[in-house]
Amino acid sequence: MKSKTIILSIHPCHIEKIFSGEKLYEFRKIIPSDIQKIVVYATSPIKKIVAIIEVEKVLTDTPESIWKQTCKHSGVTKEFFMSYFRGKEKANAIKIKSFIKLKEPKSLSCVGIKNAPQSFVYILDSYDVLKKISTDEYAGKSRRVQEL
Repeated sequence: MKSKTIILSIHPCHIEKIFSGEKLYEFRKIIPSDIQKIVVYATSPIKKIVAIIEVEKVLTDTPESIWKQTCKHSGVTKEFFMSYFRGKEKANAIKIKSFIKLKEPKSLSCVGIKNAPQSFVYILDSYDVLKKISTDEYAGKSRRVQEL
């Protein structure tokens, strides 16, 4: 059975917007459509796992259509968005259902990965793996994201 959990590298400025509720979508040129959970790896300067996201759904359409559907809660400017998808026929938006922010960031080794993913990497769906990431402490209960 194929895993529905991936580890995804996200820049810290975008992670902070997810935590604040400003950003309810994460945009990608390529992403599996059936993912359920994302283990969030914060890129430099943090270089650690900082959160677990529960995915509501993945939207796939033209960049123009995705922007129209997500712009109010994109956490980015239209210029940034269009520049990212320039020359692409398809855009993907991962809609965030909820997240758990870890109190103590974890190293990639806790999920058996040595190097940060350039795009995404499947990891085991196992409860044990996700428990290992968030066992000790997390910064609070999982936060449901609510669209305004």
